[in-house]
Amino acid sequence: MSGLPASAHALVTGGSRGIGREIALALKRAGATVTIVGRNRATLEAVIAAGCADHMAVADVADHAALTAAIGAAAMRQPIDILIANAGAAESAPFAKSDAALFRRMIDTNFMGVVHAVQATLPAMKSRPYGRIVMIASTAGLKGYPYVSAYVAAKHAVVGLMRSLALELASSNITVNAVCPGFTDTDLVAGSIDTIMKKTGRSREQAAADLARHNPQGRLVTPQEVADAVLWLCGAGASAITGQAVAVAGGEV
Repeated sequence: MSGLPASAHALVTGGSRGIGREIALALKRAGATVTIVGRNRATLEAVIAAGCADHMAVADVADHAALTAAIGAAAMRQPIDILIANAGAAESAPFAKSDAALFRRMIDTNFMGVVHAVQATLPAMKSRPYGRIVMIASTAGLKGYPYVSAYVAAKHAVVGLMRSLALELASSNITVNAVCPGFTDTDLVAGSIDTIMKKTGRSREQAAADLARHNPQGRLVTPQEVADAVLWLCGAGASAITGQAVAVAGGEV
């Protein structure tokens, strides 16, 4: 049993692929009405056609006005009970070659995208009998990794925001948590594997193994494992869980 209330409305940013798509599917299977938000209309439409979500909106989470409008339209259709702030992006470079523009891109998408989503959702959620906010951070929000300092900084900011907001809302009906996946078998990690191959000349299998070695279980996490953790946090059985950064990483952190 998921423990989701009847007729819950969940909104998932970055819901057109990878972890976001799997979360959308898990919530829909648990009985929620699911709205996904993303930048690419075609991929969003494909998720709807596959039956993994009910509604969609095109918006870049880094664009405050566009995301606010998209969330507002979704809330007009049905009040939002669950926010999954999942949209993210990763770029790698040594710190010495990470310019201000790279840092800004990582902050705008990975951190400010979360801020924008919460700001657009929270006021109305406070009047609902039940509310869940889950931010998809990363083990990069709990520890450091070389060559991704901007991404790590942004994800640490997400975890800090979650902890502060959870305390502000602790006396309300809303819980706020973060799920922190390790290296997960998604398009985003596939891009990291491509970068490793290009820079080191390793095969795809060798590059994938280089990422999997961070996980004591010796493998990549699956998107479904991340979605299962999110679904639990959204359920009634997790009503006493707030302000937590839940690592889904095979014991890495």
